[in-house]
Amino acid sequence: MPGKAGTAREGDMHKQIFTRRALVAAAVGLAFAVTAVSAQQPGSRIRGEVVKADGPKLEVKTRDGAMLNVTLDEKARVSALVKASLADVKKDAFIGIAGLPQPDGSIAAFSIHMFLPAQRGVVPDRHGPWDAKPNSTMTNAYVEDIVIGKEGETLTVKYKEGEKKIIVSPQTVIAAAAPGSKDELKPGAQIIIFGWDKQPDGSVLAKVMYVGRGVTPAM
Repeated sequence: MPGKAGTAREGDMHKQIFTRRALVAAAVGLAFAVTAVSAQQPGSRIRGEVVKADGPKLEVKTRDGAMLNVTLDEKARVSALVKASLADVKKDAFIGIAGLPQPDGSIAAFSIHMFLPAQRGVVPDRHGPWDAKPNSTMTNAYVEDIVIGKEGETLTVKYKEGEKKIIVSPQTVIAAAAPGSKDELKPGAQIIIFGWDKQPDGSVLAKVMYVGRGVTPAM
């Protein structure tokens, strides 16, 4: 029969497995939700800073200076974005690139975020219009090649219907997705709301969002 030490180790192992499975499930749930919302509400993301938080009630100052009352849905999915660097971007990584198309067909990236492993195959790899800046695009793709040159770094990425050359500058904000928590939605937190419903009183019921953890979401 196993001793107390063995039983404790087995218990710890079960807890670790359960935690990993819970994180993967949360990531997959978030990926499905973001995909569905992006398809249903193109160009409707809300970006801003939490000014006041009172339980599920938030006051958010949007990037255009407007004040917005936000209520968190009971099942709201919150993911985090943490600061990363180009060194963290490896070949075959699944990334999202927000950028501005250039005359030669390349894209000057102002934001790159690395998806969670559980989001591969769930978030569709594709290229299309984006609402972060005028004429901007979003490309969800896999890194095919990384080239470091005198004028900066370039990435070659491939998605289902093609490939793009991505120009990365020192101004490009690079972040990695991570499991997040509603507890992070405190005054000063920088957020981007992907899924929401407008309420009769003009407020917003938030369902899916990213919160910056030491970084402002730039996507």
